[in-house]
Amino acid sequence: MAEHRTMQRNALLDAARVLLTEGGTEALTFPALAERTGLARSSVYEYFRSRAAVVEELCAVDFPVWAAEVQAAMEAAATPEEKIEAYVRRQLALVGDRRHRAVVAISAGELDAGAREKIRAAHGGLIAMVVEALGELGHDEPRLTAMLLQGIVDAAVRRIELGAAEDPARITEAAVRMALQGTRP
Repeated sequence: MAEHRTMQRNALLDAARVLLTEGGTEALTFPALAERTGLARSSVYEYFRSRAAVVEELCAVDFPVWAAEVQAAMEAAATPEEKIEAYVRRQLALVGDRRHRAVVAISAGELDAGAREKIRAAHGGLIAMVVEALGELGHDEPRLTAMLLQGIVDAAVRRIELGAAEDPARITEAAVRMALQGTRP
């Protein structure tokens, strides 16, 4: 029985990812989740009390996987500059990934304070990864620089997500160039 519940919960999370990717937070409704999974709407409420609860669960499940991929790319790099480049490139490479698209859609949505705090904490962990590399470069304020660097990444993510006139590869190269030039002490 527990295995069946886990499968249904995972199916609901998969459906939520698809809905967020296709239509943003407005598309994430309990009737839509029920329709996508073949469950009764009342069954969806057995797993999640609200949209915010679905969002919190997605963040709890997906963000660590995404962050681990960024961390692995950084650990494979030899120098602080290469680590910074890997930090930017890996995040932008994940833009097409459904888990990432869902997290981006979630970040833009209207969420309750608990969900927003979980997203902030997850982003804080992502930023912490690059603080060390910036410290190795000799930055006086590596945390501030890391937060500004994430701002470049976030802007590039939005540009790619919007389907901007530029090719995603050009956006990535511009973001990497800005990151590397902007993080020189």
